[in-house]
Amino acid sequence: MKNRKEKIISKNIPDNKKLNIISNMEKQNKLRIIKDYSKLSDELKEQIKLEYPEGYSQHLIEFTNAKGELVSALQFELPDRIYLIKMSIKTANQIILDDDDYDDDGFLKEDSKKRFEDKQTDMEDLPEIEDF
Repeated sequence: MKNRKEKIISKNIPDNKKLNIISNMEKQNKLRIIKDYSKLSDELKEQIKLEYPEGYSQHLIEFTNAKGELVSALQFELPDRIYLIKMSIKTANQIILDDDDYDDDGFLKEDSKKRFEDKQTDMEDLPEIEDF
């Protein structure tokens, strides 16, 4: 049996477009968390490094916060939430320059990547950690 969302979407929309619409609707229902990079846990930073092995600056988005201010941030999505990690292009570049896990060209080092992947695999059996 189709749920209400699927019934509404099913009307007059080609099958190849339905999945994108459902996916976008699910993203709209996710918890959004706005944080500074410096306040993230090390585990979350490692996941972000795996997601963005070539650095952050080229992946920044802009949005208007609740105060009406234009903010740039790195978007990082997990199954149940979306992090908007506040940073400017200058800050994004500086984070990578200062981080020993990245090489001089701004790419995540292979040994760091492997270490994070191994750690993440080991953590998959652990209960989910809340990071608020």
